[in-house]
Amino acid sequence: MDSRGNEYSIGSIRELQELGYEILENNPDLENEILNLQNIDSKYQNLVAGNPKFISTKAKYLEYCMGIAKTENTPDAHKVLEDWLQKGWIKKVSDIPLEQIDLHKPFIDRVVLIPDIRHGQVFVRENDLIDVWFDSGAMPFAQVHYPFENQDNFENVFPADFIAEGIDQTRGWFFTLHVISTLYKDSIAFKNVIANGLLLDKNGVKMSKRLGNVIDPFETLSKYGADATRWYMMENTPPWENLKFNLETLQETIRKFFGTLFNTYNFFALYANLDGFVSSQYEIIPYKKRTELDQWIISLLNSLIQEVEAALEDYDPTTAARAIQEFVIDQLSNWYVRLSRKRFWKGEMNEDKIAAYQTLHECLLKVSQLMAPIAPFSSEWLYKSLTYSSWEDKNSVHIALFPKVHQDCIQNDLEEQMEIAQKVCSLVHSIRKKHQLRVRLPLSKLLVPAHNEKMKVALLKAKSLILSEVNIKELIIPDEKDTMIIKKIKPNFKLLGPKLGAELKLVQRAIENLSQEDIKKLEKGQSLMLEFDNKNYELQPTEVEIYNQDIPGWAVVSDHNITVAVDLQITKELEYEGIARDFVNRIQNLRKDLAFEVTDTIQIKIQNQNEWKEAIETWKNYIQTETLSSTIEWVNHLENGFEIEVNNILGKTIIIKN
Repeated sequence: MDSRGNEYSIGSIRELQELGYEILENNPDLENEILNLQNIDSKYQNLVAGNPKFISTKAKYLEYCMGIAKTENTPDAHKVLEDWLQKGWIKKVSDIPLEQIDLHKPFIDRVVLIPDIRHGQVFVRENDLIDVWFDSGAMPFAQVHYPFENQDNFENVFPADFIAEGIDQTRGWFFTLHVISTLYKDSIAFKNVIANGLLLDKNGVKMSKRLGNVIDPFETLSKYGADATRWYMMENTPPWENLKFNLETLQETIRKFFGTLFNTYNFFALYANLDGFVSSQYEIIPYKKRTELDQWIISLLNSLIQEVEAALEDYDPTTAARAIQEFVIDQLSNWYVRLSRKRFWKGEMNEDKIAAYQTLHECLLKVSQLMAPIAPFSSEWLYKSLTYSSWEDKNSVHIALFPKVHQDCIQNDLEEQMEIAQKVCSLVHSIRKKHQLRVRLPLSKLLVPAHNEKMKVALLKAKSLILSEVNIKELIIPDEKDTMIIKKIKPNFKLLGPKLGAELKLVQRAIENLSQEDIKKLEKGQSLMLEFDNKNYELQPTEVEIYNQDIPGWAVVSDHNITVAVDLQITKELEYEGIARDFVNRIQNLRKDLAFEVTDTIQIKIQNQNEWKEAIETWKNYIQTETLSSTIEWVNHLENGFEIEVNNILGKTIIIKN
């Protein structure tokens, strides 16, 4: 390291030594003697004075920026140099501490190479430099020492499939790569480029020590892990855009994506270990023999593989990461696993249970392969866990083939059917939330109008799933002509006001007189021609607000082309069932808190509670089946009972393992 803090690699110094370089120390007598020598070229004379040290070859001695050996008329050159060596005016490189050798400008300008003093050849550094980006631009050739080597396989690495660097390299590296490749090979240097954006703080301000908003990358990686940090950056913003780096959002990514993924694996591993399930020990159950729910998630998985592969081929890791994350959180965990739980709980290892295991195993395994380019460590752990491999095994997700799309497993109609079911369920849950109706409280009727025959078929196929998910007893599917749900419409004044001015009132009257058929056309995204005061106006769907007229005793809500209505009347029978479902949930939570095994049977004791008793007795068989309880006993007092809340009423209970 020199006085300016510049470091040299050992390789650079070693190369100098192998060439036999020596350093000539600053010496006025030497400089004068050089100037007095005959045959000194004026070009070299100008470079002599005031140079503190210089480097030249050792094997043939050295001469410094002059013509000692420029011609063969200097027979005493060797003697002169030997004399200088004896006087101590020149030294061997090995005698000089490495830290005193500085190869930077302006010191490098004093370097002269003399390959053979007998031929009088002197090589002096060229002062007029080509742009230093030439070195980087020559990278495609220099990396394989082309054309001196690798001429046969050079085309395998040129042009590059893609390169990545900061956007500031547009006029630097990106440009010179193409320039040199065009000049030398008449070809582009790369086929694709990802220009990285800047990393900003959470408020969009450039990070700087002065502002105190710098996030230490090493602390971040140490605390949150490389995979989580990388996934957050890739999923949050495309690499070519600036990223507002927020540690709170990073933590949310860990919780939502990685937490959900590992919880899903832990669910699989828990029951697979209980049943001794090993995927390789069972014959694969044909795709068409599996349940509709299995076929749906496998269809969606293959659609995901197709989407992720297309995104990565297009150098778009953000689209790929978002698709994987949405699949894991919304489809695999929140829908498939939640709706399939009872299949894993069953004691009998029948074909349906094996199919559930194989389906979930396939989804997790292929997700590990899809996420490997972005989260290499987590995907490796998941892959090895699913393939029963130790860390010492050579089996690795990173040498496994990328998943292939099985087109015969993709059922677009089934995916659309499930998407409709999910939207209906989401709308019903929004009604429950608005009216504070807990999910475990069953309701009597759900009404969903079908816009066409295809939607009606989809609703009928998903009927049992929807009713189970939203906990409603009956699904009614009227056609569009049904008058039970009435649509109302009004102008979007913010949009129409500036356009129509004084004519707005006339248009408003025309809009409010639209028929139900016309409103439904607008709801489907179609425009509509209005006539008013002998004028025409093409009304756009965005220029109106459509809402549902209230139905007494019902709650109605719409989202785009789907409308649902829920009967809010709660009978005594519905209330009792809701209490029983809540009680089962509280007992299951107690089992978990007490670390009971999922197979443990229990006894339940309840302190007398008039508000619960009739409901629990009515649903006693259901409660015992769900909680694996052999008995339910009512007692007057529980000394050490657990306090629980059911239907906003507190009570005490205790569970005892058999």
